Amino acid sequence: MSIREKYPFSFLENKNNTLSFALENSTVMARVFVLEEDIVRVLVNNGDTLQMSNTWFVAPDMDDIPMQGRNRLDTSPFTLPSFTAREEEAAFIVETKKLRLHINLDGFKCTWFYKDAAGADIHLMSDRNTQAYNFEGELGRGIFHYITRKRHEAYYGLGEKAGNTNRYGQRYRMLNVDPMGYDAEYTDPLYKHIPFYITRDEKTKTAFGLFYDNMSKAVFDMGKEMDNYHGLYRYFQADAGDLDYYLIAGPRISGIVKRYSWLTGKTIFPPKWSLGYSGSTMSYTEAPNAQERLNEFLELCEKHDVLCDSFQLSSGYTSINGKRYAFNWNMEKFPSPKNFTKGYHDKNVNLCANIKPCLLRDHPLFTELKEKGLFITNNTGEPEMAQFWDGIGAYPDFTNPQTIAWWKKKVTEMLLEYGIDSTWNDNNEYEIWSSHEVLCNGFGSRVAFELTRALQPLLMMKASFEAQKEFAPEKRPYLISRSGAPGMQRYVQTWSGDNYTDWKTIKYNNKMAVGLSLSGIYNIGHDVGGFAGPPPEPELFVRWVQNGIFYPRFTIHSWNDDETANVPWMYEDVKAIITDLIKFRHRLIPYLYTALYQARKTFEPIVKPTFYDFDDDEETFTENDDFMLGYSILVASVVEKGNTERRVYLPKHKAGWYDYHTSTWYESGQTVTIPAPLRYAPFLVKEGSIIPVNNAECSFLSKTKDERGFELFPHRGSGEACYELFEDDGISSHYCGNHTKIKVRMESSAEAIKVEIKKEGNYEVPYSGFSFYLPKGEERTLFVNGQKTPVLQIKVISG
Repeated sequence: MSIREKYPFSFLENKNNTLSFALENSTVMARVFVLEEDIVRVLVNNGDTLQMSNTWFVAPDMDDIPMQGRNRLDTSPFTLPSFTAREEEAAFIVETKKLRLHINLDGFKCTWFYKDAAGADIHLMSDRNTQAYNFEGELGRGIFHYITRKRHEAYYGLGEKAGNTNRYGQRYRMLNVDPMGYDAEYTDPLYKHIPFYITRDEKTKTAFGLFYDNMSKAVFDMGKEMDNYHGLYRYFQADAGDLDYYLIAGPRISGIVKRYSWLTGKTIFPPKWSLGYSGSTMSYTEAPNAQERLNEFLELCEKHDVLCDSFQLSSGYTSINGKRYAFNWNMEKFPSPKNFTKGYHDKNVNLCANIKPCLLRDHPLFTELKEKGLFITNNTGEPEMAQFWDGIGAYPDFTNPQTIAWWKKKVTEMLLEYGIDSTWNDNNEYEIWSSHEVLCNGFGSRVAFELTRALQPLLMMKASFEAQKEFAPEKRPYLISRSGAPGMQRYVQTWSGDNYTDWKTIKYNNKMAVGLSLSGIYNIGHDVGGFAGPPPEPELFVRWVQNGIFYPRFTIHSWNDDETANVPWMYEDVKAIITDLIKFRHRLIPYLYTALYQARKTFEPIVKPTFYDFDDDEETFTENDDFMLGYSILVASVVEKGNTERRVYLPKHKAGWYDYHTSTWYESGQTVTIPAPLRYAPFLVKEGSIIPVNNAECSFLSKTKDERGFELFPHRGSGEACYELFEDDGISSHYCGNHTKIKVRMESSAEAIKVEIKKEGNYEVPYSGFSFYLPKGEERTLFVNGQKTPVLQIKVISG
């Protein structure tokens, strides 16, 4: 292995905001794309062509992109701002209004600066001075990018990684696997491939984002490795592909997150029912009388008055002799699937059916797919066989248009026409471990599987998405996927996979959620109660539900060792608490629905670390177990056994915080201890907040009732607050046109609280008026649109 002493690059041309450079006496080329004032891209490749000519991850401000992807060199979706470029001795300087890039042409080593409002340069990142890249592959297999590291940096993102929110000092594999029963503190890798992270300099308070558009398995070393010859560094290494990265300027983390989300595409806006409680357990579909067990679930929801909006049908419905076969209905377990789905619809409960992409070699459809060439293959043209669940199988190749057409046809014929409302795309990690050459169709241009590893799950969910849209074009599709990559938010809701039943799982699942949110994946949740392991004890189950009601995805799901199911009525002593918590979740749907709309419209996360909104307060960067839900709610879940109080830091802002349940007001910028009895979920609300609620008294049979109230948390002195509530029918695909916004403005003074409400839009809301709620002890007079108005006390969970 030889190491050159010099890598002299020369500037070639500036064309369409793309600067091209060539390495002397080599086929290596480097390009710099000035895409936005705050986004600059660097692409380094060897040879005349790119290893992957298209991208599926980059979709600026787009709902969707073609199945075959976008041309990787197409810059038309960007604004392509004016910039300056000049050569100075052995360096090349590129400047926008927000960024300055200094390129050392000896080795193409990049140093990046953020330009503040005064025009001063703040250092962001530098390539390592020694062997920053592996030009021509001489440093080994795949690609490398080595960057200098500072001891006072913090790193956030990389998706749903285990452990703490700050990734500093750790090493992670970027590889989709199925680690059922994982340890939420330590297990790596997990389910998703998100090659994006944020660096924050704790001294300059300046942050930037770094996104690698690469689909191969990879390693991110965030400072775990050290080497005396190279100084402090971190690195990205991928097994295949070209080095293609985007740098997103800050300086604030919140701006970077929204900008990255914009870069990878809009968050899907699913039907409102997707925010309700969703039941699920493998125990029911594994049972020989699965249809009876699932009908019994509906009866018990009605008996115990549990508000349930959907049920996620696990894969046991597809079984033959105990094995799972996609698109097969086991008619012994389900004698009448269409009657089964009708029964659920009659009770206003929607159904999401599990589908898996791998076909076992004795699958009834295996030969058909093999003969049509629809599988990923080995270098002999035979289907590449891999371990999957109950045996050996092969994966359909979603880079083959014929596979996509076949998949959509099966989703339609075997699920949607049977009355299934949603697809649950599961076990789609594409775990192909073979060391010999594995190939994909590549949309007509054969390509190594490793180059498309993270793409296959993305195209699978997109194929399911298209099937649902084509089957019911008047309805918004709702899908779920366990695995995925950047851009998955355009199609699905996701969750943190098959977690283990343990107290610490709640704690670290919260941190996983924060990691996903900081990585542009907003519609998220967890398996409430724990999926694998023993059933949760009653206290743990209650605390898990208390945590789960504050996520966009609220699903109680399980595959307990003793074959029991986690259901709301599983423990008589806490059944009433669980039922009330689910009703409280139902009450919060208008707030959650509007947050989901804003996630799509303005790229704003729903679940956020406290530093996202309060980054002027350094204390919020200390590791904690709290998170913000939307703009107003600070969730302080109990994550330790036996605790009936909760210490929580209240981020600094101009006003204070209310304990939702006691109405106690606290000054911000301090750590307080709040009550946390088992009967309710502890959380606080930011002073000056307006929270919309569904204040209808709903039961299982009347859960579609919708009335509107506003819980007001006025400034204690003088102050103003505004809120904009989004309303539509919750299901139609034309939501962008037929909707109404309820604009609420609250002005507080020492004597009165004045609220102004205006409606804008063409959707007729299903209620005729509003109710108003104030914290206990609030004695000021409330005026709504100039009229003195009666108020109610904030409704707490009674238990």
